[in-house]
Amino acid sequence: MTVQSWSENILLGDLQDDPAFSDDLAALGEQVEADPNHDVVLNFSQVTYLNSSNIARLLKLRKTVCVSNRRKLKLCGVSTHVWGVFLVTGLEKVFDFTDDVALGLASVQIDV
Repeated sequence: MTVQSWSENILLGDLQDDPAFSDDLAALGEQVEADPNHDVVLNFSQVTYLNSSNIARLLKLRKTVCVSNRRKLKLCGVSTHVWGVFLVTGLEKVFDFTDDVALGLASVQIDV
């Protein structure tokens, strides 16, 4: 994953399938724990599947970013197959989604 500091307080992560997914999400989690002043936008356009470990890491990241740090987390570019996993698990109600990275970045900046 490439994590970019898109702005002073927005991190943009480009995710890929496992094994990189798990490692990169763990590293991103450590980064937002160390510096809680970041919103996070995750680009899922290269992710083709999710397993239970991936979902657990996403939920942990959400807890850190949204609950502990009171910041925003947006998931972008989710494929139809991966979207199905979110629907089956009911997590489409837990996470915030946008169609693409540009909309994700914009929504992080304008949400109140």
